[in-house]
Amino acid sequence: MSSTPTYNATLQERIHVAPGLAIFRILPDESPIPFTPGQFTILGLMRSSPRLPEAEEEEPPTRPGDRLIRRPYSISSASQQQEYLEFYISLVNSGELTPRLFMLQPGDRIFLGTKAAGLFTLEQVDPACNILMVATGTGLAPYMSMLRTHALSHDQRQITILQGARHSWDLGYRAELAALARQNNRFRYLPVVSRSDEEPPWGGLTGRLTPWLNNPSLPQLCGFPLEPDLTHVFLCGHPEMVTDASQILTDKGYTTGTRSAPGSLHLEKYW
Repeated sequence: MSSTPTYNATLQERIHVAPGLAIFRILPDESPIPFTPGQFTILGLMRSSPRLPEAEEEEPPTRPGDRLIRRPYSISSASQQQEYLEFYISLVNSGELTPRLFMLQPGDRIFLGTKAAGLFTLEQVDPACNILMVATGTGLAPYMSMLRTHALSHDQRQITILQGARHSWDLGYRAELAALARQNNRFRYLPVVSRSDEEPPWGGLTGRLTPWLNNPSLPQLCGFPLEPDLTHVFLCGHPEMVTDASQILTDKGYTTGTRSAPGSLHLEKYW
């Protein structure tokens, strides 16, 4: 019988983004694991760990004794970052792990996976192809890793991030992405807010995210055409968004393909 994995990393910093949204920087005991931007690894805490008092009450455990609760999370730091691994995480009040993660303070211990996995990467995208990265919520995390690492290193490539959130304060990494767009004319950042009437005047795009994929002005906003032969599209975030957006893009001729013959549409559903 295998033993329970032990904690092998330390929370270095937790950066508050908005209520229920935070960036976690985790320092492994050993050197950070190698990974390809877009991949994920595992975070874990014991069930006996403190839990947010305001979170929904848990069901009683189905078996006696303590256990390690583990969940996969996309890495948002650059692959060459050697000090820590960064994760962009949303609190799920009914969840097992996140109400415990959000109780952590710098210096607290945590379990970190010893390897990365996942195929949601740029490895099979032609360097000459443009890329539209579509995200809701913490689905932005893998794109941050891609951009921070090498996504804009190909001279011919243009990249746009289309990011949806209810409110402007829920747009994680907004300042960093806006700064990158100002500094690099091959990158554009298009945040979309669905509840603009509930906050101070918002000068950006409004409405639900997925209808923008059918908006005739989107190619001009991106700076490139939404055509499968010229532009790859990545979708990451809420499963409903991914499903709806996939249908819109499939109708435009996009295909997901296979590992041996990848298409121009790439999907990653969160939770």
